[in-house]
Amino acid sequence: MKARRAAPGTIAVAVALTGCAAQPAPSPAAEPVSQYRDGEYTARGWYGGLPSHHDVTLTLDNGVVTDVQITTPAEDETSLGYQQRFATALPDAIIGRNVDDLAIDRLAGSSGCSEGFMSALAQIKQDAAA
Repeated sequence: MKARRAAPGTIAVAVALTGCAAQPAPSPAAEPVSQYRDGEYTARGWYGGLPSHHDVTLTLDNGVVTDVQITTPAEDETSLGYQQRFATALPDAIIGRNVDDLAIDRLAGSSGCSEGFMSALAQIKQDAAA
């Protein structure tokens, strides 16, 4: 901008207008696309030497676990106790988390139940792969 000399007896005021042009609104960040299809998936996870199992049902939304259901079919009282404690603790450990971030190795005092869950999870991830 060039400065102008004001005529004697006048006051010159220069106003710079910046930022008045219409700016496009920033585009919202694109939501990451999950490598998993949304839906409900069920798989049986085996573990232990007896062998024992769980049937696990996960609901996925954009790769995030939104619901979980797990069976506790053990007939042995001790095993059933482990399965029930595991099933009670599992929702708090996984709901709201990305399915790829799940790595349960011991939960509610049970490592065997965790192995069964992780076995079922591997199958669910394979079934849900986009």
